[in-house]
Amino acid sequence: MFTGIIEEVGRVSLFRKQGRCFRLGIDAEKALEATKIGDSISVSGVCLTVVAIEKGRLYFDVMPETTGLTTLKNICVGTRVNLERALKVGDRLGGHFVLGHADCCGVIRSKKISRGNLEFSIGVPAKFLKYITHKGSVAVDGISLTIADVRGASFSVCIIPLTARVTTLGFKHAGDKVNVELDMLAKL
Repeated sequence: MFTGIIEEVGRVSLFRKQGRCFRLGIDAEKALEATKIGDSISVSGVCLTVVAIEKGRLYFDVMPETTGLTTLKNICVGTRVNLERALKVGDRLGGHFVLGHADCCGVIRSKKISRGNLEFSIGVPAKFLKYITHKGSVAVDGISLTIADVRGASFSVCIIPLTARVTTLGFKHAGDKVNVELDMLAKL
């Protein structure tokens, strides 16, 4: 389980087919601290298990189903990814409960500056709209955000300049795909 508070942005250093899976290598610093083989890491909102660690790099095996259902299918060497280590008992919960199980891929419909903040409109498949509510929580590429508005088959989120700097959202543009995980409490 995660909080949606991103610890760092890593860079993909390897993504290749290996047997029935894909091997993913990510250059990281903070996410390496106290991390061991078998630990869970949220990679842009997708919970993956660490299978190997080398100096400055984490490795994961990614199942074809995972790449098919998430934005991981579009990554390549150099891609920036949000990283968060799993929540430990006693840690502060600054965001909301995030499982790392993306419900769908959303598409950024627009990105604009609104009152000094960045506002994104994100389109999602209609079947997920019943779980998206004004002022509810959502994880976008693993980032815990509050839904600012819901219109048609899209919802809007606003991010402060700090979030744009310390996550991948500052690099996203209209047309880009993002992993969307709906609030687990909304699905009860």
